[in-house]
Amino acid sequence: MGSAASEKHSDENLPIYRPMPWTLKEIRASIPSKYFVKDTRKGLLYLSRDILMAVVAWSLATTIDPYFKTKELRFFLTPIGAEICRWMSWSIYWWFQGLIFTGIWVIGHECGHGAFSDYRIINDAIGFITHTYLWTPYFSWKISHHRHHSNHASMERDEVYVPKTREDLGIPDKHDEDIDWDEIFGDTPVYTLFVLIRQQLLAFPAYLLFNVSGQKSYPKWTNHFDPKSILFNEAQRNVVIVSNIGIAFMVFCVSKASSLYGVSEVVKYYGIPWLSVSHWFIMITYLHHTDPILPHYRGKEWNFQRGAAATVDRNFLGWQGRFFLHDVAHYHVIHHFFPKMPFYHGPEATQYLKTFIGDHYAYSDKPVFQALWESYNKCQFVDNDGDILFYRDKKGRAARRPAEEYRVQ
Repeated sequence: MGSAASEKHSDENLPIYRPMPWTLKEIRASIPSKYFVKDTRKGLLYLSRDILMAVVAWSLATTIDPYFKTKELRFFLTPIGAEICRWMSWSIYWWFQGLIFTGIWVIGHECGHGAFSDYRIINDAIGFITHTYLWTPYFSWKISHHRHHSNHASMERDEVYVPKTREDLGIPDKHDEDIDWDEIFGDTPVYTLFVLIRQQLLAFPAYLLFNVSGQKSYPKWTNHFDPKSILFNEAQRNVVIVSNIGIAFMVFCVSKASSLYGVSEVVKYYGIPWLSVSHWFIMITYLHHTDPILPHYRGKEWNFQRGAAATVDRNFLGWQGRFFLHDVAHYHVIHHFFPKMPFYHGPEATQYLKTFIGDHYAYSDKPVFQALWESYNKCQFVDNDGDILFYRDKKGRAARRPAEEYRVQ
């Protein structure tokens, strides 16, 4: 039977939500035109800075093992102390190189939106190189990501982070107090942590390869590498092949490097920072689109601007998120409204957006690892019926409800 907490919960007592009434044109008019101007030179400076930092970090990492293996230092620190300091130094490298690599990935993401430069050839050349280096099929992902932006928060058409419904999880269609929630969601915290770590490390490759967390209406074997996939139309098939060639080239390069320098060296210098990119990318995007207060829509209640507002800006890693990650998490809402806006205009443009849409702007300064844990536990499913939906937690409780005129009768 349901717990006492579940019995006390009532949707009638929840904060009421009404979707925004404005058109995209009205919202666009509230933001000065200067914030939509792209500066290719400025974008190239940011990219050059990131590449320089990556090269410096890599060069410094080459000194770690020789330094901590010197006889003098091992005598001074003791062999155990030297080993501890050596692996601490590698951990520092992995942390910062992972952030630097993620920043380079963000530049490629900008290119995919056409926000880096007014010149398409520059966008695609830089986007293809940076994303291929980080194991992302640039053109293939660019196509599906554009569809995500065009349909965000639509239950029927969004590309990724589409919520599961009661029916998907086999939750009985009866009063919540009559449901044994522990039977359905009774995972231990340790198992939940394991699943969350698995998501952080493998979710992006799983999405690219198997459409995990993608649109449920797609065929079983949907992926980003099949030129004939439902994700692409016939005119896009050639660029999908180009993306595949880029990934194949990376397979060759990593294999060659492993044979020359050893697998362990490739893993230390490149593999673990790349895993960090996958982790940060999934964490950032998951927290952008997954929160109990964010709505999802069905049918006529969805439109582009309502979907764009169904995201949340977060204070992600403080200054490190702003500097290394180019504000990708701090100013994501404005990016969903206007994906062609350069990232360096995000801070100023967001202030105008907040002033215009008011309470429809979502922001959280909750520590991001705490937010990740809470969102993962509180955002479990949405209802089978209704055109405005909010996530429910492991006890069937929501954080908001649609106004009466939008509720299922």
